[in-house]
This record gives sequence, structure tokens and C-alpha cells, in this order.
Amino acid sequence: MEDPDGLIVGHRLMAAGEYELALTAYLRAGGEQGLTVDVLSALGSVNLKLGRLNQAEELLRRATTADETFAPAWNNLGVVLMEQNHPGEAARVFRIAFALDSGKSAEIKKNLKLAMDRVKIPGYGFDQEQETNFDLVRRGSGRYLLLSTP
Repeated sequence: MEDPDGLIVGHRLMAAGEYELALTAYLRAGGEQGLTVDVLSALGSVNLKLGRLNQAEELLRRATTADETFAPAWNNLGVVLMEQNHPGEAARVFRIAFALDSGKSAEIKKNLKLAMDRVKIPGYGFDQEQETNFDLVRRGSGRYLLLSTP
């Protein structure tokens, strides 16, 4: 029997909240497949969930360099930048993700609006009470919500 794909296993473990195990699965996938944009993005996302913001940023920047058209990596980089309190750069990165996605992803659109609201750019943001949750997105099914910290 063939071993399951490390990315698929990692995605399932992320969905279950098992981030350390997901990291191991993603590292295995990297060893088997090489550091593809999918692997780099997944590693960046799991490091974000583990609170390793500098590592997450580095991996997601590598993913966006590896494939400048991969919207999920741009979005997730924006989430990291928001967590690092860099809303201006995050807004720029979310705009790139939004353009690459052609505005199809509700999560990316929401993240862009939240970032624009943070930097107080007129015409963007919510009229309601400011929301602070940002969504992680990845290739394939599933969605991870990054909850803001107090």
C-alpha cells in the first residue's frame, strides 16, 4: 500500500487542530516532493498557527517568490503581517491576493477589507464594529480561521 500524500495528511491534521503533527506531515511532504509552492505555503500556515510568525513570514515569502500567482500564499502572508502589526504592507499583500483570485474568495475579500479598515483607507472596511479575525486560505477544500489575540 502506498503512503498517503503528506500534504493531504497535513491539511487534515490542521483541520483537526493538530498543528505539531501537521508540521511533521508537511515536512515529510517537502522531503518527498521538494519545496513546492504548496509545501512552502502549508509550512508557512502551520508555523503561523504555532505562533512562529518570523518562520511563517519567511516561508510564505518564499512561496510567493516560487509562484507569484499563488493567491493563498499571498493571503496567508497578509495574515502574518497583520499579526505582526504591519497593516500597511498587509493591505498591499491582500490586494495582490485579491487581484490574483479575481475577487472570487470571500475570505480574501474580507481580509482585504479588514486590512484597509486598519490603515483607514477611505472606501474600504466595515461600517459595523471593527472585526479583527483574519482567514487563512489554502489550495483545496477547507478554511482555517486565525483568531485575534487580546
